[in-house]
Amino acid sequence: IVVMAGAGMSVAAGIPDFRTPGTGLYDNLGKYNLPFPEAVFDMDFFRNDPTAFYTLCKELWPGQYRPTLAHYFIALLHQKGLLLRCYSQNIDSLETLAGLPKEALIAAHGNFDSATCMDTQEKVPPEEVREAVMAGAEACYALNRRYGGLVKPDIVFFGESLPDRFNELSLRDLQNCDLLVILGTSLKVYPFAGLVNLVKPGTPRLLLNREEVGEELGLMFGEPKSADIFVPGDCDAGVLELARLLGCEVELVDLHAKESRRLAEGDG
Repeated sequence: IVVMAGAGMSVAAGIPDFRTPGTGLYDNLGKYNLPFPEAVFDMDFFRNDPTAFYTLCKELWPGQYRPTLAHYFIALLHQKGLLLRCYSQNIDSLETLAGLPKEALIAAHGNFDSATCMDTQEKVPPEEVREAVMAGAEACYALNRRYGGLVKPDIVFFGESLPDRFNELSLRDLQNCDLLVILGTSLKVYPFAGLVNLVKPGTPRLLLNREEVGEELGLMFGEPKSADIFVPGDCDAGVLELARLLGCEVELVDLHAKESRRLAEGDG
């Protein structure tokens, strides 16, 4: 099984997705005075004024949110030897917090696990970046001065190349999978969205999402002889039903409850 994970998977964790009208991040970035919402991930805008991105980092930095049932479902697939790889658009690192090993995950759009000075290419300890981000804009500017250029977590901005592992493994993984599960993504951002077309003809593609997407990519739901299946609803409800069909519903619920307690005790 290969899983494609989008921002919809983390909505139940309290992290808004990007594109849902009214509640998505792009609809709620007005306070940052951006020329257009996507500018928060635009390199030219970042170099001109990094404040908006640093402020968004403070809101999204890992440690403030907990994995959802869907995150633990992916970890459970790995534990059972069923997961070939998880390709995630998400930058929240909740997959690894749920117990998925890093070798089983490709964070296609990067995350907060590493950071780089854009001008010197020097690696910056992410804990230093986190401390500056949490302290506010002036601390971020002081960090930049200390490293001799703009510092940012290794999150992929528009126009930047995706991580090498994405290009090295995606074709082989998708060609070798028996089932593609697509969780909570609009399939609007490339090259990530193009993964759906790398599977061999006839491979089942299961979309668990609030709305039907991907028709322009060739996904054909409800068509005769099509192996594409759409299950409407939120990701947690979808994976719970899928776990029931796989015979591991109780195991999934127990894993989620046990790990949620452990993380809550760690907070205490």
